[in-house]
Amino acid sequence: MGPTKIDYSGTFTPTRCPKIIYPMATRIIPKHGGYKKLLSYQKTVVIYDITKVFTSRFLNRGDRTVDQMIQAARSGKQNIIEGSQASGTSRKTELKLTNVARASLEELLEDYRDYIRCHQAIQWHINSPEASYIRKLGRDRKRLPSAALELARTRKSAVVANIAICLIHQANFLLNQQIRRLEQDFLSDGGLTERRYRARSRIRRE
Repeated sequence: MGPTKIDYSGTFTPTRCPKIIYPMATRIIPKHGGYKKLLSYQKTVVIYDITKVFTSRFLNRGDRTVDQMIQAARSGKQNIIEGSQASGTSRKTELKLTNVARASLEELLEDYRDYIRCHQAIQWHINSPEASYIRKLGRDRKRLPSAALELARTRKSAVVANIAICLIHQANFLLNQQIRRLEQDFLSDGGLTERRYRARSRIRRE
């Protein structure tokens, strides 16, 4: 008996498996990002821009404080971005980076306070007309970026430092609220491991 001949003339069309689309409730990586809509991020962008102008106008180029202030302002902004992008897979990372942003702004705040003290200037009282004006301006999301930058470019050093201090206080307030919300979300929803477990359990039940 000879070897079995196999006919290769026919064509084979593989059967494609249907794509399974899971409902949003079973997805383990939730919608994330969207940092540009965060008021805290918008505020830190203005703070960074003001700090760039302030250090350029009023500090010597070789002063180490220049790099320190710019890096602190940048860290406040960039860690909000990174935390927002990481939130899809790690609430813990988002919380950690948001805390880093808060700490960076506190460092920058102290640099501005040091400048005012060392130059024997006066820090605005919280209820002063000047501070009240900047707080009101800080709530105007459309006017704030251009108006604050114009003030930074035209006012004296102590005035610009006080403007930055007012805006940093506003940003810190927003970040404190954001951190508390993230802590609550982490405690109630857990992280990626918990979401993965819930999604698998739901799929098995279905």
